Amino acid sequence: MNQHVGSSLDDLLREDGLQEEVVAAAVKRVVAWQLAQAMKAQGLTRTAMAQRMHTSRGVVNRLLDEHDTSVTLATLARASVAVGRPLQIGLAA
Repeated sequence: MNQHVGSSLDDLLREDGLQEEVVAAAVKRVVAWQLAQAMKAQGLTRTAMAQRMHTSRGVVNRLLDEHDTSVTLATLARASVAVGRPLQIGLAA
């Protein structure tokens, strides 16, 4: 008998100790996509984005890398200001 029948994906990920990693990857993927779309709409290159953020192009590359989840809140805040979009972070009810 399958012990996971009827359980949710969240339950399975939690049992396997992967839930935090999966959530972080999903959030980062969305944020990277949204930033890339905002940059594209404004015609911003990665170099121009780095200049607006007062940082290096390497930081922008890591920010736009959907697999790199080690971005800081400060970097996200600078990126949101650079593209003129508000940063919203919160926990769902």
